[in-house]
Amino acid sequence: MRDRRRARADERAIRVNAAAELLSVGVAVVTASRDLARRFRLSERQARRYVEHARLVGPVAVPEPTSVFTVRLPDGLIRRVRDYAHGSGRTLSSIVAQALDESLSRARAGPRGGRPTG
Repeated sequence: MRDRRRARADERAIRVNAAAELLSVGVAVVTASRDLARRFRLSERQARRYVEHARLVGPVAVPEPTSVFTVRLPDGLIRRVRDYAHGSGRTLSSIVAQALDESLSRARAGPRGGRPTG
């Protein structure tokens, strides 16, 4: 039997994009599904799902790989972030990544809108 784990987000995007490329050059859905199944060692049923997704939405962005990064935060802040994540339906990782990215972008711009000080 094939590997039973779920595909990572980047693997999924790569497979959808491969399917979209096949469809864009006129390959039939059935043929594209078989090709994807063979190329990525998938069941034809799973490959067909990728092809159908590609048919509906076209190519997708391949997300950047992620790593685990452990930090110590105050308990109250952790509770607030978890509550916010639960209420918004987002993951803790997506909320923290967005907050850090926005904070670093503001810090990079500096106090005068990106112009060097001094």
